[in-house]
Amino acid sequence: MLGLDKKDSTLLIIVVALTMLAPFILNPFPTDSGLAQFNAGYPDLMQRFVIFGIFAIGFNILFGLTGYLSFGHAAFLGVGSYSAVWMFKLLSMNIVPAILLSVVIAGVFALVIGFVSLRRSGIYFSILTLAFAQMSFALAYSVLTPLTNGETGLQLTLDDPRVLGVSQTADGSIPVTNLFGIEMRGAYDMVVGPWSFTFSAGYYVCAVVMLLAFYLSIRIFRSPFGMMLRAIKSNQQRLNYTGLNPKPYTLAAFVISGMYAGLAGGLMAAMDPLAGAERMQWTASGEVVLMTILGGAGTLIGPVLGAGMIKYFENIFSKINDNVLHSWFSFMPDGLEDSVVFIIHPFVGKGWHLTLGIIFMLVVIFLPGGLVEGGQRIARLFRRKKTEEPKSAKTEPAE
Repeated sequence: MLGLDKKDSTLLIIVVALTMLAPFILNPFPTDSGLAQFNAGYPDLMQRFVIFGIFAIGFNILFGLTGYLSFGHAAFLGVGSYSAVWMFKLLSMNIVPAILLSVVIAGVFALVIGFVSLRRSGIYFSILTLAFAQMSFALAYSVLTPLTNGETGLQLTLDDPRVLGVSQTADGSIPVTNLFGIEMRGAYDMVVGPWSFTFSAGYYVCAVVMLLAFYLSIRIFRSPFGMMLRAIKSNQQRLNYTGLNPKPYTLAAFVISGMYAGLAGGLMAAMDPLAGAERMQWTASGEVVLMTILGGAGTLIGPVLGAGMIKYFENIFSKINDNVLHSWFSFMPDGLEDSVVFIIHPFVGKGWHLTLGIIFMLVVIFLPGGLVEGGQRIARLFRRKKTEEPKSAKTEPAE
């Protein structure tokens, strides 16, 4: 199917099903239940799941295939966001031109940075990319304020000279982003008994783009180009001995990865037309590294799982405060309830980073292949149990 073998086709179908049915899957608990705290099926968070999934998929093409660890990929995310917002301000509120410009500008920016950074490898490459990202952050924050609006961030105004659209609507407000007339903020709520599901146009646009990006990554992984990148990761020195120059391949992987980041940045701006320098900070670059390693570097679906897990912790797990904990353990005697809340308190709410850090540490120690390796181990365990089932007793003729 679509040029993929049976295994990859199955994986793509699973990802499509999970993505399209996300409003149902991420809202397993009734809205009036105490466990509704763990529901994650609202549009803003689902959009972040798929957008950062795109970001992590692109980063995995560089890190997972070539082994080059970049600490500066957030620079391309920020450049993509700024490009998209400028397109909204100057041309049209249609998201297609904005996203295309984001990808192109991020690709050109990645070409320049990659050409310099890839002259070194290992930790020196990582430090160079980090330096470029921090320089980009400093430029966006203070130097290039006419283009980036500095600390405040670049956003739409009522005075924008929009060529193919109006600067303000009939009621005097700023126009909203759209896809050929379909507003990204548009949503439909479906109530089924105690459950409530929201279907957002913005989410499904991002989801379709993520599926296309995922399909492209599969083709890259299975292509001769992908095999060359694996060879670079395996032993670049031996590759040099064969007479092949690995630099064009690593530069191409770097540019493709940067374009993925620019695409994610453009989608972020398309969903919320605002671009700030904080998207280019080193912490954002470190986040995508965590996503990729946590899900499984070098795997196809791993970065998407890692991105979803980190964003879930950031947006859902972080909201569990003391009041929520007391409501959960209210059936206990007062003294015991307070003790349990006191023990759990450092790991939830503002302390969600501590829980995520422990999980990341355990994954690195016991599951070097990330969450994907954990799933594979569970699958092998079930297959082994099936094969070890006792065979039916053979009947022997009576003597």
